[in-house]
Amino acid sequence: MRTTRHTLLALAVTTAIGLTACGADDTPASSAAPSTAALVLYNAQHEEVGQAWADAFTAKTGIKVEVRNGSDFELANQIIAEGAASPADVFITENSPAMALVSSKDLFAPVDAATKAQVPAEYSSSKGDWVGVAARSTVFVYNSTQVTDAQLPQSIMDLAKPEWKGRFGISPSGADFQAIVSAVYAVQGDAAAAAWLQGVKDNAKIYRGNSTIMKAANAGEVPGGVIYHYYWYGDQADGGAGSSNTKLKFFGNKDAGAFLSVSGGGVLKSSKHPAEAQRFLAYMSGPEGQKLLADSDALEYSVGTGVAANPKLKPLAELDIPPVDLNTLNGPKVIEEMQRVGLL
Repeated sequence: MRTTRHTLLALAVTTAIGLTACGADDTPASSAAPSTAALVLYNAQHEEVGQAWADAFTAKTGIKVEVRNGSDFELANQIIAEGAASPADVFITENSPAMALVSSKDLFAPVDAATKAQVPAEYSSSKGDWVGVAARSTVFVYNSTQVTDAQLPQSIMDLAKPEWKGRFGISPSGADFQAIVSAVYAVQGDAAAAAWLQGVKDNAKIYRGNSTIMKAANAGEVPGGVIYHYYWYGDQADGGAGSSNTKLKFFGNKDAGAFLSVSGGGVLKSSKHPAEAQRFLAYMSGPEGQKLLADSDALEYSVGTGVAANPKLKPLAELDIPPVDLNTLNGPKVIEEMQRVGLL
């Protein structure tokens, strides 16, 4: 029997703890002696990923981390409502727009220069107030018995064309698809994106969740759908019960559909323990935190310089993603646009 995905991530943490216990502290932020401070992490990433980073950091530094879980915009809006009274020290997300929202309210502290240097600029805030800690690629999952390679959409924009009516699924209520829509607006401009969004509303079948779309395509219920890559890779790793009849189309060519949604991390200006919080952010985005992610079964992309992604994944350098200023992705505007066309 294959070990469960949760257990594999726990094993990765155990390995990381064993390695760091006998190694020097390579986090580029404060290298002071362990603190008695207890950090609060608002975690919109997968619960297992956030907890794994917290546990490994505590084992390495002695600094305790309380993890409070929630969704991207749930926690982003909570931080905004709490303002200077927020108990959060650090915020990490699944997608970039929630980071951009908090950044737009000037609630993040500047990231330490050495930490910023650990992550390529294209995977971080252009304001220098948050950095990437993980990433997920937009893909088109399709049933290979129903769609030939020649019939595949060459751009995500093709999905608004009449020939795709009723032939693909989306999950508009989720932050993942909303982030993808925000990228279409950023890459294509408002007019073209608005026309595309109306076409998608007219053409798409509506599902709840990326896994549901993948399984529907696998069962032949719908020929294809827009999801993030790691749902398919995760199911394949677990035996392929929900994906055995499907393949992935990576759009590439700097298409809006090749959008790489970056999971960000930032320290709140209101943090009661700013030095320790910066140290935690440095750990997550640094070599040890990124290797923990890459070696785990989370199957998200590592984004830190010098840390290759899990070898099961299509290499990050081959994705040919579009240039997008992640800190300009406008989540509230996209939600309004999706409401306008009736997707929300």
